[in-house]
Amino acid sequence: MFTIDRATIDSTGAFLVGELERMDQTLNMPLVSYKWSRDMPLRSDISIADEVSSFTNTDFVGVGGPNPNGKNWIGKKATAIPGIELDIQPTRNNLTLWGQEISWTVPELASAQKLGRPVDVQKYEGMKLKWNMDTDEQVYIGDNELGVAGLLNLPDVTPVAAAAAWTATTDPDVIVQDINLVLSDGWVRSGYAVCPTKIGLAPELFGLLASKKVSSAGNISVLEYVKINTIAFQENGTPLEIVSMKWASKRGAGGAHRIVAYTQDEKYVRFPMVPLLNTPLEYRGLQQLTTYYGKLGQVETPYSNTISYLDVPAS
Repeated sequence: MFTIDRATIDSTGAFLVGELERMDQTLNMPLVSYKWSRDMPLRSDISIADEVSSFTNTDFVGVGGPNPNGKNWIGKKATAIPGIELDIQPTRNNLTLWGQEISWTVPELASAQKLGRPVDVQKYEGMKLKWNMDTDEQVYIGDNELGVAGLLNLPDVTPVAAAAAWTATTDPDVIVQDINLVLSDGWVRSGYAVCPTKIGLAPELFGLLASKKVSSAGNISVLEYVKINTIAFQENGTPLEIVSMKWASKRGAGGAHRIVAYTQDEKYVRFPMVPLLNTPLEYRGLQQLTTYYGKLGQVETPYSNTISYLDVPAS
C-alpha cells in the first residue's frame, strides 16, 4: 500500500502548515565551527592520483681541519682536504580517500524546488559540512583508526608544564611567563633559528586572556598585552598571533588544556589535501546521484622542532 509518512514528507522539506501558522522560510543549518583553513597551510602539490605524500630531511656532516671538531683550516700544500657528506631521510604519509554520495529522486527534487528549498542544494551543503568537520578533526588531532596525529598531539613534541592553572586571580606576569616558556621551548629546540609567531589555545584560556585586565588600573586585556610583550614580538618584529582552538580543550596530559606554539608557514608545517571532486550525475530510474570524493593526508612537520606545547592544568 502506498503511504506518505512523516519521514517521506520531511525529506523534501514539506510540512503541513495551519492557517494561522507563519513558517519562517530560512534554512537553519546545523551550528558547527571549523577553523582548519585559518590555522593550517595546505600542501599545494598533491593530486588525486597520489597515494602517498612524502618529504625529506637532510643532515650535513663536515669534519674540520687539524681539529675534526674545529674549523676547516688547511695548509697551502694540503693534499687531504675534508669534504661534506649528506644524509637524506624520507618521511612518507598515506593519503586516504574520502567520499560521500548525494542522491535524490525526481519527485523529491520537484517538490522541494516548488517549496523553494531544493533538496539537491541542501544535501550538497550537508556533504560540504561533513567534509569540513572531518578535515577539521584530521588537522587538529588526527585519526585514531588510521593511527595518525594532528597539530595538537604530534608524537615528536614533548609538552612543557605550566606553573599552575590559569584563573581569574592568576597574576598576569605568571601568564606571560608561561607563554614565554612555550615560545622559548620552540625557539631553543630549533637552535634559535625560528621563534614561533602564533599560538593556539583552548577556548577556556582564550576567554580568560580576553577578559582579564593587566592590572586594576590597566585599560588593556592580558590578551592584547602578551601580543607585544613576549619574546615573539621582540624576535620577529610582529605581534604574536593568538587564536582559540576548540580541539585544544583538555587535550593535554591529565585533562590539561593545551597550548601550541608554531610558525604558520608551509615550510615548517602543512596539511596535504586533495579538494573535493565529483562524478558525473548518474540516473537510476527515478533516482539521480553523484559521488563527491577527495583525499586527506596527515599533518606534515618537516621541522617538528619549531613546534612546542604547553599544558595548563584545567581549573
